[in-house]
Amino acid sequence: MSAAKQSLDDILNVDDIRSDFPILSTTVNGKNLIYADNAATTQKPQCVIERIGNYYENENANIHRGVHSLSEEATEAFEGARDFIRKFINAQSVSEIIFTRGTTEAINLVAQSYARPKLDAQSEILISGLEHHSNIVPWQMVCDQTGAKLVVAPVNDAGEILMEKFKSLLSEKTKMVAVGHISNALGTINQVRQITQQAHEVGAAVLLDGAQAIIHDQVDVLELDCDFYAFSGHKALGPTGVGVLYGKEALLESMPPWQGGGDMIKTVSFEKTVYNDLPYKFEAGTPNIVGGIGLGTALEYFSRLDLKKVMAHESELLHRATERAMSISNLTILGMAANKASVLSFNIKGVHPHDLGTLLDHQGIAIRTGHHCAMPVMQRLGVQGTARVSFAFYNTIEEVDSIFDAIEKTIPILVS
Repeated sequence: MSAAKQSLDDILNVDDIRSDFPILSTTVNGKNLIYADNAATTQKPQCVIERIGNYYENENANIHRGVHSLSEEATEAFEGARDFIRKFINAQSVSEIIFTRGTTEAINLVAQSYARPKLDAQSEILISGLEHHSNIVPWQMVCDQTGAKLVVAPVNDAGEILMEKFKSLLSEKTKMVAVGHISNALGTINQVRQITQQAHEVGAAVLLDGAQAIIHDQVDVLELDCDFYAFSGHKALGPTGVGVLYGKEALLESMPPWQGGGDMIKTVSFEKTVYNDLPYKFEAGTPNIVGGIGLGTALEYFSRLDLKKVMAHESELLHRATERAMSISNLTILGMAANKASVLSFNIKGVHPHDLGTLLDHQGIAIRTGHHCAMPVMQRLGVQGTARVSFAFYNTIEEVDSIFDAIEKTIPILVS
């Protein structure tokens, strides 16, 4: 056993953790699966899979207003998940936890319900050059609707926001600042506390896209002091099709509903509709009940781990991957920020990322190739796309070595 592996075992019992994830023991193309695409989606622990199955087998009913036992049980489970999520991110009230379809819908909700009424042709929205498309396009759309201007804070060659330039772009015109907590394409951990503080100094509201951070960094919305925080279930060990928008209660109270329908109302007549209280005002229609319950279960599972140990383990994985990558001739790492999460993007001279990803798949290794829904990031770095490995707490040093051993063996095939 290597010294590195021993030290990791001392930090986090990865073998026990891996036994909680059934897919990690499967095979792909006749090889043991090595899953290194966690920035795209995470795998699900058995407890989440079982909780979803148990809901459909034993509890399935529509929630709220039902007087029968199944409906009451389902409501209790769904609202219990909401309350656990509140505790997980340290929000003050369940009224601040809005269930959505994911980060994308959460950002669109804020763009249309909070930002749009406040914007005009003199207004500006400030984002960064590191953003996922989901934190670009909704702001472009609301700018088109209002005449507001979208301003982009530039990034340096290492994939870091130029903070002095960011601050200089803030003004009394800035009504909204929207920045990713962690870059999904490069792994950069942004200086979100400083960004939030500086934005508030000019009176701007702040939305943090937390999709990539929710189980890879400390997320305490009170400490961050952000006005909105959005994340997705599927990147946090939970199901697809569900996410969360946190918003400060006073701001959410001031915002009009975004979508209309059932559950977001108190009374309806042809003359007037009275909207429901928070958080239901923003949850029109039947929600993804099992998704919310599954997400709550996922975060309960994760909360039993020591976050400091998780972060230390993932840091070791990134260090090892970076070390191995730098030892390969003609391999260029894209994004060498001083503060990074466990994401490594790279290109190899003469090798198309898609070809590399395909041949690695033949060896049971799952990585992501392409622009990672971050085309402006790729343009800034002068590439069309990259190969990306991204790790979670259930990955191992041996897997990292196996990935780069396979890359070294694959390169001669692709460049010959």
